[in-house]
Amino acid sequence: MSTTEQRVAVVTGAARGIGAATAVRLAAEGHAVAVIDLDEAACKDTVERITSAGGRAVAVGADVSDEAQVQAAVARIVEELGAPTILVNNAGVLRDNLLFKMSVTDWDTVLGVHLRGSFLMTKAVQKHMVDAGFGRVVNLSSSSALGNRGQANYSAAKAGLQGFTKTLALELGKFGITANAVAPGFIATEMTKATADRVGMGFDDYKAAAATQIPVQRVGEPEDIANAIAFFTGEAAGFVSGQVLYVAGGPLD
Repeated sequence: MSTTEQRVAVVTGAARGIGAATAVRLAAEGHAVAVIDLDEAACKDTVERITSAGGRAVAVGADVSDEAQVQAAVARIVEELGAPTILVNNAGVLRDNLLFKMSVTDWDTVLGVHLRGSFLMTKAVQKHMVDAGFGRVVNLSSSSALGNRGQANYSAAKAGLQGFTKTLALELGKFGITANAVAPGFIATEMTKATADRVGMGFDDYKAAAATQIPVQRVGEPEDIANAIAFFTGEAAGFVSGQVLYVAGGPLD
């Protein structure tokens, strides 16, 4: 992709894990990448991985659940990289607990980052996609959208993102914009390590136990998800919209 055709991609929650792998992959695809996370300094490693390979990237600190911070972040991205036409809504947090132990703050925090954050980011970026006559939105759902003990908040948010995705596809398709969701299964990240810690298991043992329940007999890596996102954000995926792709090493209901 030549410099004149280079698209600007925005990846939220891109300091580590799936977000970092996605930012690096999209840069390898030829895009300039805005690396967003709550702490701008935490984005440094991801940005350096991209720039050291000859790509363009900028670190942006923003709370995606805060409307003013989102608007400021997108304005800065436009100024420093150009108008974004690819958006990956990956930012997320866990506040796991059984329903009777879950606080209202636990609920609001998770719904705020996943659902409100994706709404605010998409609303802020879509006008640039409409102007360009091209756009790709990928929302990160999860296998937990099908239900998962101790994750009433996270499951509700991830299921909600599937409905959000399908509605975006219906509303924005006529402007050359597609919207799809990727729903990871077990992926080895700091977030799943935190879950292992919470249940009192070593991470290696936790991954090994999970792998026995997965048809391909291994847990996923962040790059597995980045590969799927790269497809959805590509030029060749223009006739694929409103879909939810489970990337989980096997079929899920």
